[in-house]
Amino acid sequence: MPRRIEATQPGTMEMKRLSGGNLRSAGYDATRRVLVVELTSGTFEYGGVSADTFRRLVSASSPWSFFRDSIDEEYPAKRVR
Repeated sequence: MPRRIEATQPGTMEMKRLSGGNLRSAGYDATRRVLVVELTSGTFEYGGVSADTFRRLVSASSPWSFFRDSIDEEYPAKRVR
């Protein structure tokens, strides 16, 4: 069953469990275009992320590689926890 975490805005966000590297889970807020990624080192928000990028992350054969190559270095991040 997917977990829910508190987003920085009121309400909750459904998180999809991911494995590989330092990834634990990811969730997406389409209204705000914000990707929330839970890593072993903390939880981060990435702004300006498209829904397609989120779909590609959660369906990638190697989510950790996709995250490092296409998200972590491409979008501004803010640590939220």
